[in-house]
Amino acid sequence: MSMKHAILRRVEGHEPRLKGKGATHSSTSASASPVTIEFDNLTARRVAEVARKEGVEAVAPILPMKLIAPVAVDTTADIGSNGSTWGVKAVGADTSPFSGEGVIVAVLDTGIDVLHPAFAGVELVRKNFTSENEDDLHGHGTHCAGTIFGRDVGGTRIGIAQGVTTAVIGKVLGEGGGGSDVVLSAIEWALQNGAHVISMSLGIDFPGFVAQLVRDGIPAEIATSMALDGYRANLLLFERLALLIQARSAFMQPCVVVAAAGNESRRDQNPDFEIRVSPPAAADGIVSVAAIGSDPLGFTIASFSNVGARLAAPGVGVLSAKRGGGLITMSGTSMATPHVAGVAALWAQKLRTSGQFTGRLFLDRLVGSATMTGLKAGFDPADVGAGIIHAPQV
Repeated sequence: MSMKHAILRRVEGHEPRLKGKGATHSSTSASASPVTIEFDNLTARRVAEVARKEGVEAVAPILPMKLIAPVAVDTTADIGSNGSTWGVKAVGADTSPFSGEGVIVAVLDTGIDVLHPAFAGVELVRKNFTSENEDDLHGHGTHCAGTIFGRDVGGTRIGIAQGVTTAVIGKVLGEGGGGSDVVLSAIEWALQNGAHVISMSLGIDFPGFVAQLVRDGIPAEIATSMALDGYRANLLLFERLALLIQARSAFMQPCVVVAAAGNESRRDQNPDFEIRVSPPAAADGIVSVAAIGSDPLGFTIASFSNVGARLAAPGVGVLSAKRGGGLITMSGTSMATPHVAGVAALWAQKLRTSGQFTGRLFLDRLVGSATMTGLKAGFDPADVGAGIIHAPQV
């Protein structure tokens, strides 16, 4: 039995050769990046053969991806006296002298509402990786983009990095979700378009993959085993991809990849009902993000937020751009992730201005900005990682 696989190659100044009947290559400019990704239908034997070839970093079956959907939480948006959302204030963006000017941010999600006034004046470089039309039919991508770089709407500041003038928008999720092949191609495309920050609020659909295999006639026990192997292989592939992205900063612009930790925990039902961070956020080298909420006694971990994330950010009652116009409140680690992406843009501008913009320093400063200050007493460090992300102030 053959399945479609992704093949991650390390390129060292040469054009890769495509291998295997029917292989396709998603890169349009291999010399622009050490990251190239090919797709081919492979049997188990061919997977082992390809994995041993020179320059191949990882081989993994294509798995379905799904939106990390917003969670219904009983809350109201908190707008302060200065007109900024509580998230903008919580990460210190409202007092930062930096705006993200000159930084390119990529949002890989459900697309964007290009007519929304929050994105007026922003050059939106778009590509549709789905079978739907290129518009945001869900509203999720529009909301996330609004938090990263949205302009004021009706006197309310929703955006962290309002100086961003170019955004790379990849529509990777449609009504039926998407696939890891689409996400990998979109990451490569974002890198080719100069992204300094890539924001993703999506995750592997493990149950969906098992169901797909069962529909193909594979017994449930074998399907589950195959899905576990595919899960591990994809985690490794995303880890290797993140390492290659970090390595490219030696001769190209640095880039950090930020991803949502997932919303599967249920602390409101049982304090011990905690789920670990899900891929691709779980991969080493990708900055995973947990969600916090605002409480009179301090910031608290969201009941739904998965445990083991690297950073935390506002993700409960987040007000941002609504598809079709206006504003809407959403909650989820999907809403926390764009806060980190926006703050990353501010740090990128600061480092570029001072001539210190390297991949290692970029990631170190971003993660190092996190603080435990303001968290409600008794919090579990495993829930918030290094702490709440914070924008540069000087």
